[in-house]
Amino acid sequence: MDVHSTATRSYNMSRIKSKDTRPELLVRRWLHAHGYRYRLHVKTLPGKPDIVLGRKTRDGELVELRTIILVHGCFWHGHEGCRYYVVPKTRTDWWLNKINRNKDNDHKAHKALKKLGWKVTTLWECDLKPAVVERTLNALLKKLNATADKQH
Repeated sequence: MDVHSTATRSYNMSRIKSKDTRPELLVRRWLHAHGYRYRLHVKTLPGKPDIVLGRKTRDGELVELRTIILVHGCFWHGHEGCRYYVVPKTRTDWWLNKINRNKDNDHKAHKALKKLGWKVTTLWECDLKPAVVERTLNALLKKLNATADKQH
């Protein structure tokens, strides 16, 4: 039994965004502040990835990054072992099917992107919480700089 009326539940669900979420905006602002430019939700790539880093200018030279950054919500993408991934007590089968479908789609898109020669990095919502966000984004910066260094 749901604790909310159908109308309230419908309204709550309609407010959940799939693009421009807080964690995604946080990563995008941080990337921009560190000189990275990107494209968003590129429809021609498998899974319409959140952030696509193609090239970066470094020391006047163009460096090919070919990196995808996926920003996943722990609940919606079934982050195993995470405290933010809790299976709802109502309509459990429906939710598990939905989350497992998301995970399957993520896996297929990740595999297809790798096959196309893209490097794929997944950032989880829990890794972007205030207590750990700096560590997470610094690790991302190291990874991006290492990719750029290989090309330079």
